Amino acid sequence: MKVLVPVKRVIDYNVKIRVKSDQSGVELDNVKMSMNPFDEIAIEEAIRLKEAGDVEEIISISIGPEKAQETLRTALAMGADRAILVKTDEEVEPLAIAKILKAVVEQEGPKIVLMGKQAIDDDCNQTGQMLAALLGWGQGTFASDVKLDGSSLYVTREIDGGLETVNLTLPAVITTDLRLNEPRYASLPNIMKAKRKLLDVKTPEDYKVDISPRIKTLKVEEPAGRIAGIMVKSVSELVSKLRDEAKVI
Repeated sequence: MKVLVPVKRVIDYNVKIRVKSDQSGVELDNVKMSMNPFDEIAIEEAIRLKEAGDVEEIISISIGPEKAQETLRTALAMGADRAILVKTDEEVEPLAIAKILKAVVEQEGPKIVLMGKQAIDDDCNQTGQMLAALLGWGQGTFASDVKLDGSSLYVTREIDGGLETVNLTLPAVITTDLRLNEPRYASLPNIMKAKRKLLDVKTPEDYKVDISPRIKTLKVEEPAGRIAGIMVKSVSELVSKLRDEAKVI
């Protein structure tokens, strides 16, 4: 059984985001980039399924610029078997990504698509759901536990009221949450081996997908600075300030 794991190249989560001076977006020049943390969890889960003997091949895919090859090499070093880069320098929206992934699924024939629930740069949380709809597959979102039993998949997912377990029939789409696992670090020998693993480079045109944007970003602004709090001496003073100054009651 094959598993497809999409990964995205994003600004490293430890980096402080800076808005461009012309407010057209965030600054990417000379900024450390890394794999989206939720996608690392998806790669780790796919590797664990392979180690358990449930999966034969892990295919990692990324849609983005040439430098996204670095992200794919990280996935290969962690344990993916081969990778596909759909190369484009344009900003690709979730629907276009889902359409490309659908074409790849139809070509490669995986039984499971394991992907992060969202990317930390745009926070859209849409691609997995859109892909499942386009494919007509069942979906288990925000997965905190995954168990495979033959052709059935049990996914425990986090919801507002606690936990919910759903039973999916393969093929299926799973989006991963933070509590699913702890991703492993790639060892030096595996990093060296990853350089020899197959990495195909494609374009959106190869999959006959139009990636023209449907949304235009008008302006990007930093959030307003937070005002320092003050100490009050009594409940009545607190209520007075909330009513007369903050005007929230």
